[in-house]
Amino acid sequence: MKAFSDGPIPSDNRLLLGRRHFLGLGISALVLSACQSTSKPPVVQSTQPATPQIGPSPSSPVQSRRQVASTIAGLLALSPFYIAHRGSGDNWAEHTMDAYTHSVDLGARAIEISVNATKDGMLVCHHDTTMERTSGKSIDIADMTWAELSALRIDAREWLGPSAALQPIPLLSDVLQAFAATQVVFVEDKQGTNTAALLDAMDATPAAGAQLVWKQWAGAGQYKAAAERGFQTWGYLTPDIVDRAADYADRFDLLGVHHSATDEQVRAVVSLGKPVIAWEIHFRWQRDRMRSLGVAGMMCSNIPYVEGLLPAATSDQFPSGLRAAGDLPWTIDAGWAAQPALNARRATIRLARPEVQSYLMGSMCPVTKGTYELHAEFGWPDALPASEQHVGLAFAVADDRTYRVTIPGESAGYHAILRADGQLELYRRESHVASGTLLGRVSTAEPHIGEWISLTITVSSAQIAVKRTGESTWSVQSSDTSYRGGYIWLCKNYADGPPVEFRRIRIT
Repeated sequence: MKAFSDGPIPSDNRLLLGRRHFLGLGISALVLSACQSTSKPPVVQSTQPATPQIGPSPSSPVQSRRQVASTIAGLLALSPFYIAHRGSGDNWAEHTMDAYTHSVDLGARAIEISVNATKDGMLVCHHDTTMERTSGKSIDIADMTWAELSALRIDAREWLGPSAALQPIPLLSDVLQAFAATQVVFVEDKQGTNTAALLDAMDATPAAGAQLVWKQWAGAGQYKAAAERGFQTWGYLTPDIVDRAADYADRFDLLGVHHSATDEQVRAVVSLGKPVIAWEIHFRWQRDRMRSLGVAGMMCSNIPYVEGLLPAATSDQFPSGLRAAGDLPWTIDAGWAAQPALNARRATIRLARPEVQSYLMGSMCPVTKGTYELHAEFGWPDALPASEQHVGLAFAVADDRTYRVTIPGESAGYHAILRADGQLELYRRESHVASGTLLGRVSTAEPHIGEWISLTITVSSAQIAVKRTGESTWSVQSSDTSYRGGYIWLCKNYADGPPVEFRRIRIT
């Protein structure tokens, strides 16, 4: 695939800084030597296996697509180029050997890692400086020994689903040994206190200057030490400093913008003439927007979906207890808590937050058939909402920008809803409006607590129709042809009220 094949090397030789490419000694011996000569935290080769596994991986089996060694120059020659953010943390437990391995096996030419040091000076891969979010332990990594930290596991079940395997925390030395000779690796000192030790570890890596990039917040000063060692640097501009991008541009070889930046802000950063990388990219529309604004690279949390490397499924994966690549809640900025709960035994997903919610079935999208049927079942397992409140599905949406019924947004399409009093309704919804235009309505039986309600939505080039299973008269049709996009959302359309569950989502 084009995104994973090296193009021509850029003629601007400034992209390749003069460095030695290979060292005569192995990484383990060099790192030990460096540690003996510095008071900074040491880096020691561990005895962990290169690809630790605990239980099944939160992914369908992948076929290895590892390529020949990538270089920074080769990566920058691609348009666009991709970096697996936290190892593609939407798909596998972030910053684990499992995540890095799976993203590389799918063809990722670059990965991004964050580094912290333990109390006894071991450098480990972990984003947060504490273990509270990922392991439920309210303790700083800097206050733990490696022995204490290595006993913990990264628990991403809240984000990935209840069947996600617990994963060990990897040592930096293991990750560099496994990937730094073949992948471009972006490395960040999250604590901000390990510059010398981290640069020593990077220096001890064969072909370091061609494949390792120093990553940091653009307002910090460590870039000087990294540049003196001959490393290329990436400075990311957080929302609080992005409007002063010109003040920081000369410090770095590459610049970064957050996905929340405005079009004007992104264009201003791109105009500075450095390759720009957007982070963190979860949706295809984010990729398309950034590309249209001139952004060169995507630091992507959802590599299999955003790049379209996996074929679209025709049914949900809820029975697996794992969130399929491309299935995402309407917001990722709210963190793991925004992910609806999967239940493998019931083969359901439960929308329960006290706000209007929607859930992208990206693993099944885009639907490309000219005529198809969308089948779904849903129900209220605990209690019914108020009679006028409703749930349903949005469909024929042009892209994966958020579609929430009753909440204006940029997406246009249709939604079919069932109210708690049994009213089945079909709407066309333009962008930037709340509920849309009613296309049809029919009275059906009032639902009961614990009842599974089955809907079939038929889409053709000339007509759309919605039918509730039960009576032949429980259907509405429309000849409206305004939208025929390929994206689908599950929708809970009230803020307060009981949870709703969905299951058996499929396309025929």
